[in-house]
Amino acid sequence: MKTMLKDVLLAAFALALCAAPAAAEDVKAGDLVISQAWSRATPGGAKVAGGYLTIENKGTTADRLVSVSADIAGKTEVHEMAMDNGVMKMRPLDKGLVIDAGKTVKLAPGGNHLMLQELKGPFKQGDKVPVTLEFEKAGKVAISLDVQGVGAQAPGDGGHMMKKMPDHSGMKM
Repeated sequence: MKTMLKDVLLAAFALALCAAPAAAEDVKAGDLVISQAWSRATPGGAKVAGGYLTIENKGTTADRLVSVSADIAGKTEVHEMAMDNGVMKMRPLDKGLVIDAGKTVKLAPGGNHLMLQELKGPFKQGDKVPVTLEFEKAGKVAISLDVQGVGAQAPGDGGHMMKKMPDHSGMKM
């Protein structure tokens, strides 16, 4: 009986290790630390996906995320979402996104995010999508977005949480 319980627990532990998504590694560029880079799987035929990440500025001067590029997308932009007279509106940040000295900026569903448009292929859960961020001071930085489940709200939840924020992955532009 003890051996069987031990085997079951060992198998459950091994399964949990295999099922856990690999976490994106932190990327350092100058005074910036980029972490938790992820996206959602896209349904078939989707032409748009969002990218999410955290940028920490450990320096004494501000930096600015001025552009983003990805080979899998025909067009990429840094976007903000904001309420305007009770309506949620999304728009590109033409002047980029400032990361103030000593501050952390989180790009997340329902807020500032990367918008990958004109997708050349689907994002599948478990994929790693290469993206290049360009900062005013730190320069170009290569990262990978870890693709989570379709309904994911954060890295590692696999899409099991209920959708609380808009999902742009099915939008056609």
